[in-house]
Amino acid sequence: MNKGCKYGTHRVIEPKGVLPQAALKICNDMNIFSNEMLIDVQALNIDSASFTQLEQEANGDVEKIKAKILEIVGQRGKMQNPVTGSGGMLIGTIAQIGEDLKDRDLKVGDKIASLVSLSLTPLKIEEIVDIKKEIDRVEVKAKAILFESGIYAKLPNDMTENLALAALDVAGAPAQAAKLVRPGQSVLILGAAGKSGMLCCYEAMKRVGPTGKVIALVRKEDQAKKLLDWKLCHEIIVGDAQKPVDVLNKTLEVNNGKEVDISISCVNIPNTEMSCILPVKDDGIVYFFSMATSFTKAALGAEGIGKDVNMIIGNGYTKDHAEITLAELRESETLRKIFEELYV
Repeated sequence: MNKGCKYGTHRVIEPKGVLPQAALKICNDMNIFSNEMLIDVQALNIDSASFTQLEQEANGDVEKIKAKILEIVGQRGKMQNPVTGSGGMLIGTIAQIGEDLKDRDLKVGDKIASLVSLSLTPLKIEEIVDIKKEIDRVEVKAKAILFESGIYAKLPNDMTENLALAALDVAGAPAQAAKLVRPGQSVLILGAAGKSGMLCCYEAMKRVGPTGKVIALVRKEDQAKKLLDWKLCHEIIVGDAQKPVDVLNKTLEVNNGKEVDISISCVNIPNTEMSCILPVKDDGIVYFFSMATSFTKAALGAEGIGKDVNMIIGNGYTKDHAEITLAELRESETLRKIFEELYV
């Protein structure tokens, strides 16, 4: 059994010399190298920005969405949306462990969720069994490869697989919020009614304390009422994240005329960069978790309005992100019930 590069470059077909995520095509032969693991895949959780784009392109037709996913994986050897560049994550059972990885706390038959993007994961789909549009989930008969460097989480035994998957799919967002938000700060969360948005709201409410303020931006009045009822924010803005001046004015209105310390983007649509930047004060932080973000638009847009803010790329990984996110569902009966009702 040959040994491959820990980062998976041995599977890159085109162009040579890049890492698997940047590759246009990778090898999805399911014969593993000595430092790889083979996964029997049960479901893919497609990144929200990617699924929204696929659904819009297909006009909501499930069969067309299936065909597009199969086309992408067939061409690229991985599930990487060519428009958004993003992927998602998977849930599955370990089928084989390479001999160089035998010392890990894993065994054949363990159920795991991958915590690396499908945009770099070798994937071969035998059949798409079902698509659950309301939760961006694709149930499949498939196989995938995890590289030596690939991170994963064993599924916990105190919650259902689907509940754990729903949370782990966006684990980077609340964990980054936990690192960034400090007591007494004001925080604006855009796309607050989605999975990552609600988890970030919960974490921000914990971190700001009694002297801080969490402001949630949602698109609909019914979403606003729910978030307030669930005590996931202090203030609500109902508005369009593609209209930055409107977002700025509404933020100032609920924040005593002041710009916020931090904004967190959890939206799943493009052209929202300036709504994240404009309401943030100089030296503040803008965290773009959304994979619909254009970092060119963000950088040039901030320059264009003279904003000196610290912009953070939405890295889906930060230390202990899986543990932090699952802990939120254990801590909050309300949050857990919401996720069970909406995403399981």
